Amino acid sequence: MAQFGRPSADTSIGTWTDQGGGTTNIWDTINETSASDTDYIRSVTSPSNTPYATKLTNLVDPASSTGHVMRWRRGKSVDGGSEQIDLTVQLRQGYVNEGSPGTLICSKVVNDIPAAWTDDSYSLSAGEADAITDYTSLYMRFLANKP
Repeated sequence: MAQFGRPSADTSIGTWTDQGGGTTNIWDTINETSASDTDYIRSVTSPSNTPYATKLTNLVDPASSTGHVMRWRRGKSVDGGSEQIDLTVQLRQGYVNEGSPGTLICSKVVNDIPAAWTDDSYSLSAGEADAITDYTSLYMRFLANKP
């Protein structure tokens, strides 16, 4: 049974905004059923080096150790110029804030993201999938930084 966890709440915003510079309910900007490059969130202040985390919704335990995939799109604005910007994407369980980040399920680092929008994904190992004990408490956390 395929299921798609979608953002349902901003948990940590830091200095991230939506494409218009807004900071209220930015999760709703990326809560899409199909990708739109005109709706996005961004790390500001070249980059902010503060995380953005969003709660995921509509997930139940599939009782399987396989087929768990995180997907997102990424790109660097022209303001980033030739600077190297790295992006870390994590799946966490029980995230409250940076002082109480919950359990890290998996993490992927993308070094030197390009300006072009790019699809990206991470397939969880069986061990990572089995580490999830509460599918109602999953969060994706994003951190953009300069190395």
